[in-house]
Amino acid sequence: MTDLAKNDSSGGDVRLSGISKTYGAFTAVQPLDLTVPAGSFFALLGASGCGKTTTLRMIAGLEEPTTGTVELAGKDVTALPPYKRPVNTVFQNYALFPHLDIYENVAFGLRRRGVKSVKKQVGEMLDLVQLGEQARKKPQQLSGGQQQRVAVARALINHPQVLLLDEPLGALDLKLRRQMQLELKRIQTEVGITFVHVTHDQEEAMTMADTVAVMNGGRVEQLGAPADLYENPGSTFVANFLGTSNLIAAEIAEAGGEQLLLTAGDTKLRLPAARCSASSVRTGEKVLAGVRPEKVALAHADDAGSIPEGVNRLPGRIKDAGFIGVSTQYLIDTQRAGELAVYEQNIERDGRLVPGAEVILHWNPAHTFGFSADQDITAGAGADEEAA
Repeated sequence: MTDLAKNDSSGGDVRLSGISKTYGAFTAVQPLDLTVPAGSFFALLGASGCGKTTTLRMIAGLEEPTTGTVELAGKDVTALPPYKRPVNTVFQNYALFPHLDIYENVAFGLRRRGVKSVKKQVGEMLDLVQLGEQARKKPQQLSGGQQQRVAVARALINHPQVLLLDEPLGALDLKLRRQMQLELKRIQTEVGITFVHVTHDQEEAMTMADTVAVMNGGRVEQLGAPADLYENPGSTFVANFLGTSNLIAAEIAEAGGEQLLLTAGDTKLRLPAARCSASSVRTGEKVLAGVRPEKVALAHADDAGSIPEGVNRLPGRIKDAGFIGVSTQYLIDTQRAGELAVYEQNIERDGRLVPGAEVILHWNPAHTFGFSADQDITAGAGADEEAA
């Protein structure tokens, strides 16, 4: 364990109060309040132009807020320049010094502050990022993932209370990016410093972060633990941005109990009242009922009698099927709800489930969520791919 981990067992919290940023007539960040708990791994997630990087830069002191205040570890730092704030930033471009070896890149911050003996601290930091044996190599001799770890080590050696990461994995290929997600989480857990991570990649945010703030149009659309955001999205944007969602236009036929009875055409569906974020859940109100593709099962129409009682069900016809190894992704054409996606694991494949086959979609009502029907049903769809 490094001295950093032993001496600074937790980072500082970050508190943004009424913070906003405008550029002339353009508002990049709407006034927002946000608290990042000390010692947490926090992600700002959203597509390009949503305001996430601007928010990060205001925390770092690289952008001056138009309104509001920034507090770090209980101290108002709004008027402080970047170098006087207890933060360091790692960017997508690691900005390592090509003429210095890895040891000297990591030692740079200490030497700049006049620290005479750096050997122990640099050695511990290189061990933390598992690069001790690479100390005398130049940056160009390392892989992208190794360079990224050097950048993290160089930032952490200055003992910041908050580490800011701006798309730090964006330049890496998919396999390496996934490896580095686990590495960054390991490092953060070991040192206990507050990490604030900006990304457009929903898988990246959900893999690493304790808490995710989904941003859209300069606002925080929803804030919560990754599993909560995925299972209980509060808007169509969040439902579509965090993976894929089937959204079905429906009307409330019965309300008042723990479950709402919905009608979609001549089909009845059930939705837990606690999972419906619609502003009104009265009889006759229009809603969108959602369910994730992997929560839906497919049964051939000939097997309709074997479907358990009490589940939501919709008849349809397979329009397309794509085998992707771990699962088969089906596109089902339904008269009542349009085209719906179904992801089934390839454990025991039914050879009858081919394009053109008549099927019944069915799922546990507890896996259904709901919104007001006045939301854009396509909001958030493909936003992460666009940002990529």
